[in-house]
Amino acid sequence: MLLSFSTLFFLFSCLCSLTEADRDLSHLPRMTFGEKEAAVKKSPLPEHNAPVGIVLQRKSGIVMVAGRKHLNSFDFQNPQKTPREIHVPWTACINNGPPQRNCNYNITLVHNKSEDNTVFLCGSNDKGTMCCDMNLAEQSPRCSQLKEINKSIREFVIKEGEASALVDHDLYITYSGSQEYVGIHRFGENSIAPASHDKEQHYVGLVISKQKDNHLQNKVYAFYKEKNRETDLDSEMWLPFVTRVCMADRGGPKNTLQSSWTSQMSARLFCGDPDSGQHFSELVDVATVRAKHWQDTRVYALFRNEWNMSAVCVYSIQDVEKIFLSSAFKGTDLQTGRRRECVLDSTTIPVNILNMIVKNSEMEKWVRPVDNSGPLLFNHHSYTHIYVDGSQNKGNNNHVVLFLSLNNGGIHKVMQTKSQTFVIAEYRPFNRSTHILSMILDPSSRKLYVNSKHEVVQMDVANCAHYGNSCQLCVLARDPYCGWDKTQCTPETNGTWLQDVTQGNHARCPSPSKDQGKAFRYSTETQTEEAKDSIKLLPKSKYFLQCPVTSHHAQYTWHHLENNTNDVSCNPREQRCLRLIDSMGPKQEGTYICVLEEMGYSKVLTQYRLELKSRAADRASNSLIWFCLMAVLIKSMSR
Repeated sequence: MLLSFSTLFFLFSCLCSLTEADRDLSHLPRMTFGEKEAAVKKSPLPEHNAPVGIVLQRKSGIVMVAGRKHLNSFDFQNPQKTPREIHVPWTACINNGPPQRNCNYNITLVHNKSEDNTVFLCGSNDKGTMCCDMNLAEQSPRCSQLKEINKSIREFVIKEGEASALVDHDLYITYSGSQEYVGIHRFGENSIAPASHDKEQHYVGLVISKQKDNHLQNKVYAFYKEKNRETDLDSEMWLPFVTRVCMADRGGPKNTLQSSWTSQMSARLFCGDPDSGQHFSELVDVATVRAKHWQDTRVYALFRNEWNMSAVCVYSIQDVEKIFLSSAFKGTDLQTGRRRECVLDSTTIPVNILNMIVKNSEMEKWVRPVDNSGPLLFNHHSYTHIYVDGSQNKGNNNHVVLFLSLNNGGIHKVMQTKSQTFVIAEYRPFNRSTHILSMILDPSSRKLYVNSKHEVVQMDVANCAHYGNSCQLCVLARDPYCGWDKTQCTPETNGTWLQDVTQGNHARCPSPSKDQGKAFRYSTETQTEEAKDSIKLLPKSKYFLQCPVTSHHAQYTWHHLENNTNDVSCNPREQRCLRLIDSMGPKQEGTYICVLEEMGYSKVLTQYRLELKSRAADRASNSLIWFCLMAVLIKSMSR
C-alpha cells in the first residue's frame, strides 16, 4: 500500500522529534554561521603540500603561512593583493657548508620572536636539521644562523606535527613514535635528550612554566598519549600522561644519564565522570591559558573515547606540580632521598639516586581536573583541535572562549565559566568537508585564522549583528565578544555594554522588545493588517508555510489564530520550520504566525494570510491566460 504525502511527512516529523527528544540541546550550537555570516575571506595556498603552521604578524590582518619551501604572507586587509612569497636561503648551509652537503631542507617549524617582524624557523631533510632567524622586514630576508642550536640539532630530524617551544636561546621539541629517544629534546648550549625506553608515545603539546621569584624552578611540561601494553578487552588503547623536566637540568654525570634528563617525572591524567562511569582516555590536543602567577596557568586538554565522543578537561599547573612533589612513585619503591625540586647542578646527583630515576619516574597518583571537576562534555561531536582565548571582557565574570574544530571542517565557539559551558555557534568556513590543520586567533581584531591543506581563511568571530536586532536576542547569545550598546549588538563596548554571559538573562534589558509576547496578544483583526499579502489556494490543494530557524535552542511554533487548537511545533535542528497545509478548505483559512520562544522571550518571525480561491475564479483566470496566448500566436502568424 502506498502512503500518502501527508502521512510520509507526519512520520518523518515524528521520527525527528523522537530523535531530538533524546538529545541534550545544551551541547548543540545555538546558531549556525556560514561564509556570509562569518565574513569569511579565503586565500588558496600556493603549494600542494600541507602547510607547516601559521604565525600572526604585527599588523592586523596579515598572517604568515609556512609551506615546505617558502614563507607566504597573506594580507586579508587587501585580499586582491598577491601573497608575498619569501624564499628561505639557509645561508649557513649555502655559504659555509661543504659542497657535498645536502641543502634540500623542508621547513618543519616556525615561531614568532619578540623582536618585530622576526621569525625563528627550522628545516629538515632525511639527514638532519638547520635553524635560523629571519627578519621579514628586509627586502630580501637572510637566514641568520644560530650556532649553538645548529651545532646540536644538525643530526636530528624533526618530525611533522611535533610540539615545540623556543625559550631564551634553547629549543624544546618533542619526538613521537616507538623508535629510540622518544620524548622531549632540548637543543642549545646544554643539549639534553630523553633516556632510551621502549614505550610508544605521541606528544600533543608543550607548556612552559616560569617562576619570576625562583628561576631555578622553571619547568617544561609535555602532554602525550601512550600506547597501553595491556591487552585485555576492557583495557583502553591509549593512556593520557603529563611529564615535566627542569630547564636547569644539565643531565647526569658521565656514564649515568649523561646528557639525558635527570628531572623527568610522569603522571597519568584523569578525565571522566566517576558517577556515570564515563571515561575519556585518548588525548587529542591541548591549549594553554597563561596566568599572572605560574600556579594559575590552565591547560585545556581535548580527549576522545572509544565511542568517538569528545570532552575537554581543565588542569592547573599547580595541581600538576603538586602530584610531582607529593605523590609516591608507582609501585612499592619509595625512592627515599630522591629530590622532587629542580637542582642547580644535576651532574652532582649521587649515582644511587640516578639509578632510582632510571628505574622508575612515574607517579602513583593521577592528575585530576581543577577542583576535581568533571569534563566539559560535548556529546555526539568529534573534535580534532582546540584553541582557547583566555581574555576577559569588562562587566563579566571569569570566562574563556574555546574554539573546537570538527572533523568535517566546522568550528564550534564555546563559552566556558567556572560552572558551565555554552555552545554559542557553529562556523562553517569551508564550502566542502575538509580537515582543519590549525587555528590561531588575533585577539585585538577577533579574527580567527584557520587553515586546511589547500587554503587559509579569516573569520570574524565577533559577528555580533547576526544575533539579532534587539537587546534580548543579543543577551540570549551569551557571547563574551558581543553586547548591547542601546542601539545594536556590537563588539564595541564604549563602557555602556549590556551582556549576561553566565545566564543569558534578557530581563536585564531596559525594556522588552515590541515583539515580545506579541503572539499571544494578537487578535485576528490586528494581525491581518501586518500579515504578508494574502495567498489564495485552490480547494484541497497542498501548501508549505516556511519560517527561518535562527537559534537551535529555541522552540518554534506555528499558530493558526482562527484555530487556537491547531498549533504545530517544529524541530529546532532544521534550518527551516515548515507547516504543511495538507488539504486547503474553509477551516484552513486565516492568519498563521511562526513564533520563536527561548528562555521566556518570544518573537513573531513570519506571518501568512491564507484564503480559499474558488474554482470558477481559477477557470476565469485560466481562460484569460489562454485568450492572451492565442492573441499573441495569431499576431505572430499574420506577420
